[in-house]
Amino acid sequence: MIKKLNRIEEWFLISTLALMVALIFGQVIGRYIFQSAPSWTEEAARHIHIFQVWVGAGYAVKLRKHIKVTAFIDLFKGTPRKIMDMVALVIWFLLVLFVAIFGTQLVLTTLQYGQVAPATQIPFWLSYLAVPLGALSMMVRLVQQMNDIYRKDYDENEEAVQ
Repeated sequence: MIKKLNRIEEWFLISTLALMVALIFGQVIGRYIFQSAPSWTEEAARHIHIFQVWVGAGYAVKLRKHIKVTAFIDLFKGTPRKIMDMVALVIWFLLVLFVAIFGTQLVLTTLQYGQVAPATQIPFWLSYLAVPLGALSMMVRLVQQMNDIYRKDYDENEEAVQ
């Protein structure tokens, strides 16, 4: 199941990047060569980018590529290090849970008001849905890392992630 999620995330990020580049390229060509470009391409690229950021954030948790300051924690080894890593992940999980809850409330509120984007007529709640989905993805990855620490298989090295 998790390997399938990884492949879906990778496929989604690559294909949406290609689509976004094509949309923006079309916008630039239209604007500078034909002096007229459809407004919907810029707006569609913006909506795609919102999803890329949130899905990418979850994927970055999987790869352990989020920025963190480890100067203090690197002084410790063994059990004290694992305890500090676990506490940090729990705090991060709680923060992402907070984002997921309020992101869901944002989606529901926007759905209730029925707002749509002016050029594409895409409902805004669809774009805002990226927030709770990305947060959910991050929570799943954080739980996996907590489980790795608990099972004592946790390793900060890149090889452990692959």
